[in-house]
Amino acid sequence: MTDLAIIGGGPAGYVAAEHAGARGLNVVLFEKNALGGVCLNEGCIPTKTLLYSAKLYDSARHAGAYGIDVAGASFDFGRIMTRKDRVVKKLVAGVGAKMKAGKVNVVKGEATILGRSADGIETRCNGELFTAANLLVCTGSEAFIPPIPGVKEAGDTVVTSREILSLRERPESLVIIGGGVIGMEFASFYNSLGTEVTVVEMLPEILGGMDGETAKMLREIYAKRGIRFNLSCRVTGIRGNEVIYEDAENVQSSATGERILASVGRRAVVKGFGLENIGVETERNAIRVDRKMRTNVPNVFAAGDVTGFSMLAHTASREGEVVVNNLTGRPDAMRYNAIPGIVYTNPEVAGVGLTEEQAVKEGIEYRVARLPMAYSGRFVAENEGFAGGLCKVIAGAKYGEVLGVHMLGNPCSEIVYGACMAIEQEMTLRELQETVFPHPTVSEIFRETAFAF
Repeated sequence: MTDLAIIGGGPAGYVAAEHAGARGLNVVLFEKNALGGVCLNEGCIPTKTLLYSAKLYDSARHAGAYGIDVAGASFDFGRIMTRKDRVVKKLVAGVGAKMKAGKVNVVKGEATILGRSADGIETRCNGELFTAANLLVCTGSEAFIPPIPGVKEAGDTVVTSREILSLRERPESLVIIGGGVIGMEFASFYNSLGTEVTVVEMLPEILGGMDGETAKMLREIYAKRGIRFNLSCRVTGIRGNEVIYEDAENVQSSATGERILASVGRRAVVKGFGLENIGVETERNAIRVDRKMRTNVPNVFAAGDVTGFSMLAHTASREGEVVVNNLTGRPDAMRYNAIPGIVYTNPEVAGVGLTEEQAVKEGIEYRVARLPMAYSGRFVAENEGFAGGLCKVIAGAKYGEVLGVHMLGNPCSEIVYGACMAIEQEMTLRELQETVFPHPTVSEIFRETAFAF
């Protein structure tokens, strides 16, 4: 008998297990593949490792602008991929060490929920029966390829974000179906390495759901670098290595690539492990939960991508923490108003809170101010020749509370946390203005924008 059984060892599951074990709970964690889940093995970590290699290559090629001569800058695609594998392996081992330190019983195998007995919730894995007082479902999500005519016949020419990480040779050309976060990160990586990249996106702009102004700016930057964007285009078929699509006027065109990356989104994994055996309700192919991550079934919780709400690793980890906090006498609930979203292109995009589009749609009265990143002396010193960049702050019209912050320019992924805290603490523009920021840092742009209202 255990206190908590967790299915899935991704960011939601292993973080919950770590915290629960540290607080004295008896925990069993089931993982059928590798600890770390999609984030560590197929998503966040491997892609950022690749993108950093590409960023270094970009820096080497343009080092002359800083008075540094780097002759013959080149890259070895195989070594880039090998380093990615090494980083992943090291961090997976690190997660395993955390589980051991927390005395978490890690069971490698595919768990199946059997039902509820008088003793608790029963699960079977590798032929062994486990009974737990509480169950946390963290089965995550999976990339999927929509049923496009011709996709099966194309074979391994068509890949998802999982298979493309296993390539050992750089494709000379790549067509990406979907201009979301994953699609744009792979577009950035391969564009830096000289691959001919074409993006086909169904929406009028890339990065749907993020701030439209920064998304447009990023697209224009990459269009100048050679990426071809086909917006408001619907893919109607695949013929070998050719993607057939129609624009808004139903005019048919095509794009050819040595590889085709299907990057149209992810779907929650809710089938195949016995969820129906205990009557857990799903909604729009995801587990329905409340703000304490409780399902409709007592003592059964869900966290991470399987809830279908915010498919981000940092959201998943926080949701797992909420579950453990409530189980260990620390009342807690999820808040989603300050969840940051980041695109690790070069330059990076980061945003948190309301976008202008959301504010208009929800009828929220707001004010907005924006400044070029060049208002930061540190940014100018480290980004020679980059005239773009933006910091945009959205505030409430009446009280001036910070509602949203959106940035384009390096290293905004490392400074957006300040905006997260401002939104979380309901800071006003005046309070932001009265906060002392270190100088010279790029983060100062956030405070400077508060003065631009």
